[in-house]
Amino acid sequence: MMAKYFNVTGICIPEKHYMVDISATVRMITETLVDRGAYFTINRARQYGKTTTLYLLEKKLCERYLVLSLSFEAADDLFVSAYTFAAGLVRRIGKKLSMQNIPAGVLNAWNAPLSREFALEDFSDKITELCRSCEKGIVMMIDEVDKSSDNQIFLSFLGLLRAKYLEQQKGQDHTFQSVILAGVYDIKNLKLKIHPGQETKYNSPWNIAADFNMDLSLSVSGIEGMLTEYEHDHHTGMDVPQIARAIYDYTSGYPYLVSRICKLIDENCSWCRIGVSEAVRMILKSSNTLFDDMQKKILDYPELKRMIYSILFGGKSFPYYPVSQPVKIGVLFGFIKEEEERAVIANRIFETFFYDLFLAEDILESKTYDTSLQSRNQFVKNGILDMELILMKFLEHYHEVYYDCTEKFAEENGRKLFLLYLKPIINGTGNYYIESRTRSMGRTDVVIDYLGRQTVVELKIWRGNEYHKRGEAQLVRYLEDYHLEKGYLLSFCFNQKKKIGKNVIQREGKTIVEVVV
Repeated sequence: MMAKYFNVTGICIPEKHYMVDISATVRMITETLVDRGAYFTINRARQYGKTTTLYLLEKKLCERYLVLSLSFEAADDLFVSAYTFAAGLVRRIGKKLSMQNIPAGVLNAWNAPLSREFALEDFSDKITELCRSCEKGIVMMIDEVDKSSDNQIFLSFLGLLRAKYLEQQKGQDHTFQSVILAGVYDIKNLKLKIHPGQETKYNSPWNIAADFNMDLSLSVSGIEGMLTEYEHDHHTGMDVPQIARAIYDYTSGYPYLVSRICKLIDENCSWCRIGVSEAVRMILKSSNTLFDDMQKKILDYPELKRMIYSILFGGKSFPYYPVSQPVKIGVLFGFIKEEEERAVIANRIFETFFYDLFLAEDILESKTYDTSLQSRNQFVKNGILDMELILMKFLEHYHEVYYDCTEKFAEENGRKLFLLYLKPIINGTGNYYIESRTRSMGRTDVVIDYLGRQTVVELKIWRGNEYHKRGEAQLVRYLEDYHLEKGYLLSFCFNQKKKIGKNVIQREGKTIVEVVV
């Protein structure tokens, strides 16, 4: 038997791949939805484990049901007409039935030709006869269903399923025990699938569907269980709880990102915290279909782009209102999650990706980036980032170029300017991310991970001495969280009596190096 490995493409299979145990999720879906005859959707972001969940769900359901598992991936030819759609489904379902223990008469009846004039009506009759003739209940599962969910033929298909479901409730028809449609978009609310220049569809006949809101993200304990199995096989000596927590801190349990990090660490034999940060750096440097899709979605949905930009660079807080269109779309694509009733970026890797994406739009015309790029070699000494020197050089550059800027300018651009200055220094070697707990209009903590050493830099707008003292206390607590003795504070101050330059502050046993610009 071939040894297990971490899989980042296609379906994850427990017998072949190291993966988190999702049997509890599969059992919950079976017992609370399928066994009760529910029709429902599983809509989650790209590479979020939908297809793997469906595969394991199918294996579980096959113990009691006849399962028809289909996909609308590469199925454009089905949607030419109602006849091609119905005939195509009859053919695909027929292939599935031929592999089941079904009487020949039932199979022959299913494969009988459809009339061209009343194809969908004939298809409906075939479903009735099939479900009436089979001893087991039949479950239909369709993956990638939103590939054509804005197509009128697809809406007619949903209408057919709805009508049969309602008739069965009244005891006047036979139809599927359960129907499961999986995709990114929630087809109960088709108005979210908006294409420029196309008519928006606001209604869906899929209003019979039950709500399925279970989070498919992976927990810390789930990641720990997967790593424990790996460690049992390979004996690396890793600190499993520490590595599981580090992976979760970067990914918030996004399944593809978890598997990708583990795969990269495995390939580099580096099961330690430094190995995790190095894997994250490699992911952010790479081109992959997930990031390509994220970039496309940001371009397609300007409202979403503006909201994410305001969160990242403006420190703006958006309430988590599911009725808000940008929030709804952001959640749908996996970019946004809820945290303390606020809409926040879903995980640190996505956050850094979006920062890099937005910064890239400014790099070509940025004097800040160019200045840092020309002098970046002086900022690393013996493999250690000299953050004090970086801040002092940023101070010089800031006053040279932006000496007459306003407080509003700094509030809107200060974070961006510092990150543009920092990026060429750590690019290719280090990571950075913004600690969401401290992001606000007034202050932001940047956590820099360079060759395994972490540095915390707080960026803040001066709001008076009292506010400043509270900021120092918060930074001290944050340094304690990261087990650091020294932190850095970059203050944008517009007090006429301000004294620019460096201050060293001792507070609660911690050293804070403040640079005022």
